[in-house]
Amino acid sequence: MHPRVDFRARLGYNKIRMKRKRLHAKKIALLALITGLGLIAFLIESLLPPLFFPGAKIGLSNAFSLIALVLFGLPEALLVTTARTTLGSVFAGNPSQLLYSFTAGIACTLLSRALLCAIPKISLTCVSVVAAAAHNLVQLCVYCALSGTSLLFGYAPYLALIGAIAGAVVGLTVVYTLRGIPPARLRQICGDRPSTNRGESIV
Repeated sequence: MHPRVDFRARLGYNKIRMKRKRLHAKKIALLALITGLGLIAFLIESLLPPLFFPGAKIGLSNAFSLIALVLFGLPEALLVTTARTTLGSVFAGNPSQLLYSFTAGIACTLLSRALLCAIPKISLTCVSVVAAAAHNLVQLCVYCALSGTSLLFGYAPYLALIGAIAGAVVGLTVVYTLRGIPPARLRQICGDRPSTNRGESIV
């Protein structure tokens, strides 16, 4: 005697699988879009003159890593940062820049995640300010390590100040970007992840 097959349960299971596949495909597409926009911002900013010091930039491309962190989580933000910095260095024709942008980008993404977890009420603007200041300091440390000199550490306070100002601009950009997305759309994008509610409350 053949066992009975609950076709309704099987159909419901297939529907859940199809829904998960659609969400996974949508997530990949959104991460690719965020990475592409970050890459465009990086390339455009590389054509602009530096701010006060050689190599000093606002770092608008970092806004997209922060958006990925808030909407999706740490692994996705690290993926966006890795792809953005790697492709940006290749397209800009300066592979050596990867040592600075990749190291600082990963460090800032990890620091941003740590701040969001350690201080529940912290704003994205504050997170961006601290991360941007750390970004410049990490790049300075990498340069001093490669060049074998510590003389440039005297510029650390100025680089931290410039990073804080740039971080405020990036943070406000992220805040107003997320505020422009309806909460229902945010939940649809993230699939009701806890970070979605975090993103809604933090801005």
